[in-house]
Amino acid sequence: MAQHTAGEWEFTDDRDHLVRAAHRPSRLIAYVPTGAALHDHGIRPAGVFGSAHDDPALPDPAKTGSLPLADLPYYGAGPALDLDALLAAGPDLVVALTYGGGQVYGIDPEAAKHLEEHVPLVVLDVGGGRSLTGIRERLTALAHSLGAAPDAEAAAELAAAERRLTASAAGPVRSRVLALSPAGPDSVHLARPYAWPDLAALAGFGVGLVDPEPGQGANWSTTTWADAAALEPDLVLTDVRGNASPLGDALGRRVPTLSWNPELPPSAREHARFHTAVAEALESVRP
Repeated sequence: MAQHTAGEWEFTDDRDHLVRAAHRPSRLIAYVPTGAALHDHGIRPAGVFGSAHDDPALPDPAKTGSLPLADLPYYGAGPALDLDALLAAGPDLVVALTYGGGQVYGIDPEAAKHLEEHVPLVVLDVGGGRSLTGIRERLTALAHSLGAAPDAEAAAELAAAERRLTASAAGPVRSRVLALSPAGPDSVHLARPYAWPDLAALAGFGVGLVDPEPGQGANWSTTTWADAAALEPDLVLTDVRGNASPLGDALGRRVPTLSWNPELPPSAREHARFHTAVAEALESVRP
């Protein structure tokens, strides 16, 4: 929820914190995929930062969407976040994420506390139990509170992509789709579909996602490549973030693959692109 009275700006974030500023923020610094989503709404961030999984010197291109990286300051990642440089840039709002519990993702707890003492901090929840639509709507609500206009074209693109995906997934025999993150030559992390909002959304459109065997790990089931190959997927969504290993020929047989970013920028345009790409891949492997 956002309010604007007498020039003041307020937004209630997903920690249920009422974030206030004396005026509508216009100089934002954001976690990379969140900054990319805001940019899709026409709000260009003044800088971005990464997570502990990211390169401290360069943003992960898998997460950056349409951000203009050439002239966009990057303030580091995780423990290497340059908090002094970030604050010296004079932001009037920082936008971050949480995967539940209110803990800020990508910023060490003490650094997050110090940051919030100096600049308003909005934290949006993308953790388990949040739907892809809900995550997108919360980012959209923030964007609108910051002055973005409704984007009918992006909404239409998303609706068309969802219709195509539903049609592509339909049929008497559903393709088996396995999402994974390569961990090296000897092991692989298999995604649990309902732990990831984007994968849960695909399942909701009828995509036949392979669910790994129950076991340790709320988000991933870590196993061998032989076990992954034994699941006989028709299509593999492979994690292409910088912290994932290359897929190569680890599955031991030719399986169609599609790049997958588990930290997809939460905008209608990025979700439309993802759904369209999955639809195209399903159409190419349909039994």
